[in-house]
Amino acid sequence: MESQRKHPRVFSFEFFPPRTEKGAESLRKVRDELATLKPRFFSVTFGAGGSTQDATLETVLDIQRESGIDAAPHLSCIGSNRDKIREILKTYKDSGVRHIVALRGDLPSGLRTPGDLHYANELVEFIRAETGDHFFIEVAAYPEFHPQAKDADDDLRNFKRKVEAGANSALTQYFYNADAYFRFIDSCETLGIDIPIVPGIMPITNYIQLARFSDACGAEIPRWLRKRLEAFGDDLDAIRDFGADVVTAMCERLLAEGAPGLHFYTMNRTEPTMTIWKNLGIEGQ
Repeated sequence: MESQRKHPRVFSFEFFPPRTEKGAESLRKVRDELATLKPRFFSVTFGAGGSTQDATLETVLDIQRESGIDAAPHLSCIGSNRDKIREILKTYKDSGVRHIVALRGDLPSGLRTPGDLHYANELVEFIRAETGDHFFIEVAAYPEFHPQAKDADDDLRNFKRKVEAGANSALTQYFYNADAYFRFIDSCETLGIDIPIVPGIMPITNYIQLARFSDACGAEIPRWLRKRLEAFGDDLDAIRDFGADVVTAMCERLLAEGAPGLHFYTMNRTEPTMTIWKNLGIEGQ
């Protein structure tokens, strides 16, 4: 963990773009409440093939104008082309955005070709070629390995390519096994990778939804945790309370052993993230 201890701690929150005006109003409220915690940035997700591109852009610009917190839009290359990506980069640059989360993304249903760029390292290279050092670029990391990776070594090589292409930092997929993160960092250090790798944190509020999402994205819920959550049945209050305790304890260990911050997947809600934040006693940056 020595490669991570040298970096200043960064705390950040992730939103997804709302699809309705009611959702947009709700997100503004959530955003303003979480802004009081003074995170380093708010990231905003980007749908497959740019399916939520307009909503992402609107959400990002609202954050830039109104929240006092830097916005970090996600940008995926699958299903897009260089001209479209170049246009998006120009819009963000002209709007004062200086932080981007560069991802491969998933091929949207119905599309047969991935587009001009096939992998995240190619997107990072393109952003650097088009904009130089204007953007601070985050990329994704997978402590439990990407679900489509051939094996652990292949996944690490893919991650290293993104770093060598010009990534400044990485945000991980969420996990509930801190040892997976520590082993991933050890493997990265062996390859000479020393950029900040910030753990992604998913609060636990609804076991059924979490299990479905985790199975789809390859994030493991340890057997002991699954069994404990299953035992609560439909008691959502008990699940939330227990989940907050479990995630808080994991975050405490991550920070104590040198993780360079935490990135919370808020699911556009305030309370779950706020509860963990208060439990940790984190002071605003």
